[in-house]
Amino acid sequence: MNAKRRRVHARLAALPGVRSVRRPVTPDNSGEFDLYYVRSGRKSTHPLVIIPGGPGAASVALYRGLRRRAAARGLDVIMIEHRGVGLSRHDDAGQDLPPEALTVEQAVDDIVAVLDDARVDSAIGYGTSYGTYLAAGFGVRHPGRVHAMVLDSPVLSAGDITPVRQAIRRVLWDGGAPDTADLAPKIRQLVGAGVLTPVAGQQLAALYGLVGPAALRGQLDLLLAGKQVLWTVLSLGTRRIFARRTPFHHEPDLVGRIGYRELDYGALPDGEPLDPAVAFREFAGDATEFDREPYDLAAAMPHFGWPTVVISGGRDLITPPAVAHRIASLIPGAVLVELPTAGHSALDVRERAALDVMAAVSRGEIAALPGRAGLLDRMPGGLGVRLLVGTLRAAAIAESAIPRVRRRAATS
Repeated sequence: MNAKRRRVHARLAALPGVRSVRRPVTPDNSGEFDLYYVRSGRKSTHPLVIIPGGPGAASVALYRGLRRRAAARGLDVIMIEHRGVGLSRHDDAGQDLPPEALTVEQAVDDIVAVLDDARVDSAIGYGTSYGTYLAAGFGVRHPGRVHAMVLDSPVLSAGDITPVRQAIRRVLWDGGAPDTADLAPKIRQLVGAGVLTPVAGQQLAALYGLVGPAALRGQLDLLLAGKQVLWTVLSLGTRRIFARRTPFHHEPDLVGRIGYRELDYGALPDGEPLDPAVAFREFAGDATEFDREPYDLAAAMPHFGWPTVVISGGRDLITPPAVAHRIASLIPGAVLVELPTAGHSALDVRERAALDVMAAVSRGEIAALPGRAGLLDRMPGGLGVRLLVGTLRAAAIAESAIPRVRRRAATS
């Protein structure tokens, strides 16, 4: 750990509510390290354990605003800094945790260790994206510690690649959604011209969920007109999200292997267009080969005996609605909350809706949530999402106006 990182580490570790618990580096290794977590809000009997996506998203620094707003609503929140990420990245010698320390099962057992340290008998697990696999795995391994569960944009298995491919191609390639019928011919033309690469296709899928078809339409028109400046900037941003490391916020470089080796993020490409597996293999480096999945959630979920809410974004092409629907059908009594205009991860892009769901689950009022889905869907996205949409629209207008300005200059 270098001096700069050590200073930031010390500052974050000293924040109110931040604690550490000693954990084994691996189950068969005598070495230990400090796993950090943070608790905020007025303490309750059944706190919310919020598990971010990734793997690679940190908790302590990245979600400070979320915890502040959750506490203002009376919610008791625990967030764990995933082993291999941020404050929990290093062993006692200051070295990165080794690959054998980074598995789903060890991350799941870390949740229990934190609950023990916090003297919590049972909690409400709220996972988003990859975090839903940890939340469900927590239920498989430690069912007596689960009070309730929220699975936001959920992952079911390594086999999810099939419905993901089907959703992306139905919506973006075939124009099978009402709002993408006019987008699909443009996308097919750009793919045929080699402009939309597999990585750009994954970016396209993410943007469709994040900013919607109207903002996406402008970007496609610019690309068809040969104007790629804005798209190049967005592509660099996508690579940063998936592959680059932002210390104490997003650090997939060590833990990213979990997604590939245990959940088959880099599945065998099928040779068809817009294959997310090709993009993920480009992001992965040398950590692409699938080994095995730690749990059979499809077999385990029918035995879940606690109240469960499943949140699904209608425009989510990362973990599409078909996966959420199947999970809701597997878990007895599960409540499905569908947000038609939302994309991936309500926690990250529809925070107000996510907080409303958390509050309802904490009060034991989940049965009413499907009836409130329309209201939840109309809640605005976070400031970052609104700024991105505004920036895309403004940039598209500005870039489209450049030729007109040049023509005026040439004739004056």
